[in-house]
Amino acid sequence: MDEQFIRDRISSLRQEKQISERKMSLDLGHSTSYIRSITSGRALPSMSEFLYICEYLGVTPMEFFNEERKTTLTQQEAIEHIYSMSDEDIRLLIGFIERIKAGRNAHVP
Repeated sequence: MDEQFIRDRISSLRQEKQISERKMSLDLGHSTSYIRSITSGRALPSMSEFLYICEYLGVTPMEFFNEERKTTLTQQEAIEHIYSMSDEDIRLLIGFIERIKAGRNAHVP
């Protein structure tokens, strides 16, 4: 990973959300040219700003660096609930998910 990847990834995710650089900059509490300064290579965000950018764009830091697997907002919500569950409840949930998947696969011609 290099700085160019970070710049390109921010641009790509921002464009997917159809948000202008100006709006994103203002929404993050910065001057209108903040995101442009990052995507043009004049600056890089601090670690805390990077985390805010990820949150704003609806991705986890891990997803930011892994373009191949995207987590939807619904999946992120489910993950947040899982963090508060006991291992026993998580095992039950996994079993339930496997039953649903098996049922769906049984109906596919």
